[in-house]
Amino acid sequence: MGDTRVGLVIEDDHDIRELVRVVLTQAGFEVRAASSGAEGVLAAKELDPAVITLDLGLPDIDGFEVARQIRQFSDAYIVMLTARAEELDTLIGLESGADDYLTKPFRPRELRARVAAMMRRPRSTPELAEEAGSPAAAANDGRKFTHNGLDLSYDSRTVAVDGQELSLTRTEFDLLHALLEAGRMVRTKADLVRRLRDEPYDVGSYISEADERSVEVHMGNLRKKLGDSAQNPRWLQTVRGVGYRLAPAEN
Repeated sequence: MGDTRVGLVIEDDHDIRELVRVVLTQAGFEVRAASSGAEGVLAAKELDPAVITLDLGLPDIDGFEVARQIRQFSDAYIVMLTARAEELDTLIGLESGADDYLTKPFRPRELRARVAAMMRRPRSTPELAEEAGSPAAAANDGRKFTHNGLDLSYDSRTVAVDGQELSLTRTEFDLLHALLEAGRMVRTKADLVRRLRDEPYDVGSYISEADERSVEVHMGNLRKKLGDSAQNPRWLQTVRGVGYRLAPAEN
């Protein structure tokens, strides 16, 4: 498919499927659609899409399980679309590996803005990974970071702990990179929401409680993958009621 970015719409409602198709097409994607969870997982394997919109209430497999299955082989951005407003559903969706969510009915321009922000965050490529193997970059130069046995390369989008490479979602990677970049400076939850939206930290855009709660869930997922402890953190220190910062360097 050349350099064309592929967007995959997994949605059983015909009208919503066509609406999302139009939004993604206008954003420059070659769009494919699936009307069931099983069909969506197969399409994700075949197409290697850059972004996936995923309905939560599919007729066969629910969206949570679809996200979990896709995450086993794909780092595509996943936006969950749900008619359910309950916070619990949203949190389960994020824990399943989704990067973001929108509640139906949603405004097409909001979906397009969320997708555009995601696509400004780079994907890892084999070429970048090879280049990042070069010793030319110094630690903590904005592209590579080393802290308490953790190594992060921004160019190859890789993270290793004590030499063992981890599999992070792109949202988890970007949150970790933001904290490494900030060092011991606290990043509020609103700061981190803006980082994921590719907005400057000082922009006064509206950040909802649900947005901040989604950051908490992503940080919880990241902690699990790092094997970090909230009580005795090696990397991710919670500043209660404010946000997060990098734990002190070990002696």
